[in-house]
Amino acid sequence: MAHFLRIIFLLVGFTIFGTVGIRLIEGASWLDSLFMIVITATTVGYEDPVSLSHNGKIFIIFYLMFGLGIFTYSVSQLGQWIVRQQMSSVLEKRRMQKAISNLDNHYIVCGIGRMGASICEYLHEREKPFVVIDSNEEHLQLACEDKGWFHIHGDATDDFVLKSAGIENAKALAAALPSDADNVYVVLTARMLNPEFQIIARASDDKAGEKIKHAGANRVVSPFRSGAVKIARFMIHPAVEDFVEVASKHIGGFQVADLQIHEANPYCGKKLSETDFSTKGIMIVGICRPGQAPQMPPPSTSILNAGDSVFALGSSEAVNQLMEEFNESEEVPA
Repeated sequence: MAHFLRIIFLLVGFTIFGTVGIRLIEGASWLDSLFMIVITATTVGYEDPVSLSHNGKIFIIFYLMFGLGIFTYSVSQLGQWIVRQQMSSVLEKRRMQKAISNLDNHYIVCGIGRMGASICEYLHEREKPFVVIDSNEEHLQLACEDKGWFHIHGDATDDFVLKSAGIENAKALAAALPSDADNVYVVLTARMLNPEFQIIARASDDKAGEKIKHAGANRVVSPFRSGAVKIARFMIHPAVEDFVEVASKHIGGFQVADLQIHEANPYCGKKLSETDFSTKGIMIVGICRPGQAPQMPPPSTSILNAGDSVFALGSSEAVNQLMEEFNESEEVPA
């Protein structure tokens, strides 16, 4: 940008110098002087709006000798700058696409409106990898480039766009487009491309929510209903809600994680009382076993078996560290 501004300053200064020179030497109007300089510098030679005297002709001669080179140089540099910017943009998109193709267990956010931006901020604060898809390129770049978020310009209902976002390896997708119809198409397309992962979609009302669920969404969220429930909670339990907000802002926020116990996991076969969850700042609030009712809260004598789902509550940092331990144990050969 600094290089671009220097070129513009050089061109403007060059034009002003010539305009003032013709104005002082020939006494022509400012407009005629400017017009004379522009057609001279650009070698157009459309007409002679100013009848030049000998001094004026000498000035134009030296102006062309020294100024034409400056003008040509500035224009060529400006063209090179534009080409470099375009090439840089293309290379940046290729670099980003390569990085996206290497992602695994990441999240996809379709739509960078108010809801989509809030989702991205939440994921960013918790250092979760994600990719944003939006059809408004200007809005997309404005929201993502400065923050370094991975983003793809395109229609989220397009198979190619979703594949470019790495949907086959993604962990979950959020359909946060403003239109219910668009969210239905996104959910349908995403479910066909990845039958296993989680899809959470936005719906404007219950009727649209039912359609989105039938399309394949695991969860449907209505901003109006969620906002109303939160207001009601503030009315009934203001102290609890205040505590949650303060904790979210000052200690990194709460996070609940669903952790799967498998045979290679070091916690498999242990009682809750024998684990080190509490020393890591983790509270186990529930255990869900296949075919059984969830234990909430589970007794300290509960034994963690392979196939159990453990719901862990703690700060974002503590939960993320625990999830990394679980992921590492899954990679260890049995």
